[in-house]
Amino acid sequence: MRKWLGAIVVGFAISNSSVFAMGDIEAGKAKSASCVECHGEGGNSTEPLFPKIAGQGQAYLFKQLMDFASGAREGVFMAGIVSDLSEQDMADLSAYYASSTPTLDTVPDELLALGQKIYRGGNKETGVPACMACHGPSGAGVPAAKWPALSGQHATYTELQLEDFANDMRRNDVNGMMRDIAAKMSENERQAVSAYISGLH
Repeated sequence: MRKWLGAIVVGFAISNSSVFAMGDIEAGKAKSASCVECHGEGGNSTEPLFPKIAGQGQAYLFKQLMDFASGAREGVFMAGIVSDLSEQDMADLSAYYASSTPTLDTVPDELLALGQKIYRGGNKETGVPACMACHGPSGAGVPAAKWPALSGQHATYTELQLEDFANDMRRNDVNGMMRDIAAKMSENERQAVSAYISGLH
């Protein structure tokens, strides 16, 4: 427990060490036309492989855009898109999508119990902490720490991110926290908690 508390405190300090430009919601809305095809109107993607970004924390969204731009987070398609954006553009888009309201999906009954167990209580036997410790009971995240909101996210997208973290393919998490957690989760746990998150609110 002390190890995780220490990691959380350090992660919070690091994630707040940089200041991002103030974003303008209306300017972001005007700049979002090219984002709609993948992320949907207002950031509510209807394609399970593309994440919903509506209601996501502004600082987290800005960090992801900057990470795609720098290569800290891999993504050929997104890297090409952000190459045409200034930091102010990124801040404006982040502000706009943070102001949007996310939609929710339904959770298959067969995955509900296990998903809820992992999200709310983790797995003590394998050292998996409760997801809500960082992402909150309702999946709202902790915007000030740049810990993302998960509520309503597509199960397919979340599961892919957990797999990428587990396989060390996604590496832009603070102190490797998500890589460590995801690697301890079984395939069934990743699938179930991803499904549970899709209907979490």
